[in-house]
Amino acid sequence: MTSTAAPTPRGEGFAMPAEWSPHAATLIAWPTHTRAALWGALMESAMLEYSAVANAIAAFEPVIMVVDPDQAGEARRRCSARVEILPIPIDDSWMCDSGPIFVTDGRGGVALVHFGFNAWGGKSSPYDRDARMPERLASHLGMRRYRAPFVLEGGSIFVDGEGTVLTTEQCLLHPNRNPNLSRAAIEQGLRDYLGAEVVVWLGQGHSTDRDTDGHIDGIAQYVAPAVVLLLAPDDPRDPDHRPGRENHDRLRSARDARGRAFQVISFQPGPAEAVAQLNVYLPNGAVIVPVVGTPDDEGHVAQIRAAFPGRELVPVLGRTLLEGGGGPHCITQQIPVGHPVP
Repeated sequence: MTSTAAPTPRGEGFAMPAEWSPHAATLIAWPTHTRAALWGALMESAMLEYSAVANAIAAFEPVIMVVDPDQAGEARRRCSARVEILPIPIDDSWMCDSGPIFVTDGRGGVALVHFGFNAWGGKSSPYDRDARMPERLASHLGMRRYRAPFVLEGGSIFVDGEGTVLTTEQCLLHPNRNPNLSRAAIEQGLRDYLGAEVVVWLGQGHSTDRDTDGHIDGIAQYVAPAVVLLLAPDDPRDPDHRPGRENHDRLRSARDARGRAFQVISFQPGPAEAVAQLNVYLPNGAVIVPVVGTPDDEGHVAQIRAAFPGRELVPVLGRTLLEGGGGPHCITQQIPVGHPVP
């Protein structure tokens, strides 16, 4: 997979830091009129929820809102003054997946990786502007860009910043992503472009996932090195019970890049309409938690608060994000603290 003519992040001393590492800023992409068919009558609600997530994060760190140029005024009106509006042509609004992934060199330098993007296996079109977005962001940020020769979405992986990557077989081995790559070749790509050492494979993503083919950010969240919050329903009637137990067993039997056993915190879901409740984001000092505005929110909020006792918990309404297929983690991408490496 790796060409000797093309340097890789790992080869030049870069690796992706954990989400809890200090952020310089968070990237978000504004809901586009291009995807009006996705949102339909919920377009107004989508803009309200995207701006609410942006404004909540902006209380903890800078936010850069990437906006299709003809919607810049619309985003400016809805976002707080602490949110920077950056006009760039885009097709959709799931920054975690179409945006770049940032890597650091341990000396204060930050670069970005531009992975291939094919709209979750060709599920929406057009996506050519989203596929170019990392290139345009690299230019705006004055930052080195590594071009990875395979498709990868940010929502399909979690890293601990210490050499371990978590992912799912359902997504990364799906034939609509990288049909010509073996498991071994994909693992090597993750090592080369994320600076990883060990890849831990879970099986299936969320049972209701209709768009991403099993993204891991729908069922898990790294809490700390070797500590994972995992959707693992105790109720055998829950459709996520069996795959959740399998994922739990896989994690418990795995070892991370430093040889540690995993501590698995089993997350118990609420009612069906709250399936995005584990899709949380970790800005500096906080955890952004989607809620649906019912009394059932209390149970899952309490579980997340217990998992992140040192962070301020900020609930945001995520009912429309859920309808669109995601949550706060799906619409965000962190930029680590450091100086851009040209």
